[in-house]
Amino acid sequence: MSEVREELLNKNPWSLMIKLSLPAILGQFVVGLYAFVDSIYVGQMVGTDAMSAVSAASPFVLINNGIAVLLGIGSGSILSRAIGAKDWQTVDKIMGNLSVLVLLMSACVMVAGIPLAPVFLRLSGAQGTVLDMGVSYLRTVYIGSVFVNFMQGANMVLRAEGRMGIAMGIMAGGAILNIILDPVFIILLPGFGPQAVAIATVVSQLLQAAVTLWYFLRKSPVVKFHALRLEKKLTGETFAVGVSAMLMQVMMLIQMTVVYNTAVKYGGADQIALMGAALRVMQLAFVPVWGMSQGLQPAVGTNYGAKNYDRVKKLTNVFIAGSTCLSLVFWLVIECFARGILSAFITQADIVAKGITNFRLMFAVFPTYGLLIMTLTYLQSLGKAKQAGLLVVFRQLALIVPLVLLVPVLLGGNVVGVWVALPLNDIVILVFSLVLLIKEYKVLERI
Repeated sequence: MSEVREELLNKNPWSLMIKLSLPAILGQFVVGLYAFVDSIYVGQMVGTDAMSAVSAASPFVLINNGIAVLLGIGSGSILSRAIGAKDWQTVDKIMGNLSVLVLLMSACVMVAGIPLAPVFLRLSGAQGTVLDMGVSYLRTVYIGSVFVNFMQGANMVLRAEGRMGIAMGIMAGGAILNIILDPVFIILLPGFGPQAVAIATVVSQLLQAAVTLWYFLRKSPVVKFHALRLEKKLTGETFAVGVSAMLMQVMMLIQMTVVYNTAVKYGGADQIALMGAALRVMQLAFVPVWGMSQGLQPAVGTNYGAKNYDRVKKLTNVFIAGSTCLSLVFWLVIECFARGILSAFITQADIVAKGITNFRLMFAVFPTYGLLIMTLTYLQSLGKAKQAGLLVVFRQLALIVPLVLLVPVLLGGNVVGVWVALPLNDIVILVFSLVLLIKEYKVLERI
């Protein structure tokens, strides 16, 4: 572990960014790819109604994502700072505490989520066949809650340990397995609709969770299971730091529900499939930037724990530059190939044609995402829970929901207002992120 720690503290920032980010980006991209491919399989092999069902259910899948990032980001932040400060007593408690929290919170999701699935789907505007398909899909996802929450949460701890290659291998292996199993289950279970894809996902996540557990029991040189025990102090700090990451997922649920309903109100039922496809693409394009942020987290956290404050700022700036370039690449691809991308999800050419311009508008300011995500990760890595939470609440709820509701009205009831509201929100958040980051840099200078 001392070798990894020394690299985090002393390696050239650009070289360190490449070493930490490349496996994280590849791993996260493959993970994002399988959600993307899920939707393509459903749209092409099952039908547009099934695609609409998965789209309507997708906001509520974020409940599990929220739990995973809450526990994973919170525990990872504690771990990297503890490694920087050589606090091995804290390191020894992290996995036991994480595992108990995963079990408790996943049980709550299953107990509450399975009976409430129809209520959730109606909030997204689902009706009839779309509602029935969405309920079976969502209930199957909730049955696998413990597997996905442990796998994703523990994988973030693995990255915070500095083992980016291993973390990538586990995530990529499960994602590739899921891509293989999707068409197999659709063919073997022809009457199940999109639920067949959900079953394939749960099977893949179960195997990923088993491999992750084996790693921490047998292979990890530093972070191991010592006891399944809830640690009051660690739990409090995990929630304080991780809540901003969880809010990003949970508020996305609220945001997407409002977006779907408003889009259907002004543009008709086809908007569920169009918006669902666009948001799937957004998630895939967003994932590599998020992966790069997972490389920033151990670098910044470890240097902050070791009191190397100048290096903390330098590393953050390097990662912001790199992630902005990465965002720009995805933006160019999306803007140039909008029709082909939408056609991968939706087989009806008239529906695709209806959505191309709005699709391009939605991604207009995507290159700004690098700065936003690196700023959020910087705050989480340093344990700045209040500031990180403020940024998330502002972006995911306080501004976007009023914009989605108001802009279509200002445009005379035109559905384009829903699509335009998203980039408008990001422009305001870009300014807010810059102000917040500069302020936090000045705090570091005074320490």
